[in-house]
Amino acid sequence: MRLARAVEDGGADPMAQLSPFAAARPDEILLPAKPWFVLFTLVCGLVANTLPISGTASLLKPDFLALMLLYWCIQEPRLIGVGIAWCVGLLMDVTDATVFGQHALAYAVLAYAAEYFRRRVLRFPLWQQAAQVAVIRVVGGAPTPRWTYAVGPLVGALLWPLITVVLQGPQRPRRPAER
Repeated sequence: MRLARAVEDGGADPMAQLSPFAAARPDEILLPAKPWFVLFTLVCGLVANTLPISGTASLLKPDFLALMLLYWCIQEPRLIGVGIAWCVGLLMDVTDATVFGQHALAYAVLAYAAEYFRRRVLRFPLWQQAAQVAVIRVVGGAPTPRWTYAVGPLVGALLWPLITVVLQGPQRPRRPAER
């Protein structure tokens, strides 16, 4: 809306007003994500999950693959859905040597919740999206119940704004070069 008014008023280039280090506004149209980039981010999430971390840092480590799946299920539901989440979960089970189907079920529930609440999450500002991501993460796929039950999902919620800004970077339209 503001972009259209800036153009009508004869103002400066509206693309110059957009910050590359801010989340996309609801009225900003992003380019579709390239499938290779989505696959690359999922592989990065899988690698980040398998990094050997011990001590207190292991308690603070979120499920990076779940965050990537959650982001792509919300942003690109035609590329990533429950079936892909199930397959990625089976791959995570094999990689992590856990009970076969544990991550698959958790990621499938997570993907379903993401698709169900997709439109609702996208309407909120980034900090409110992070709060909703924390709730979705606790419900779908958090580790076994102990006092640390919500620590990983909360750290993931704190990382949500950063992940959103970084993953939206390639989807932003190219800006014309300034003279």
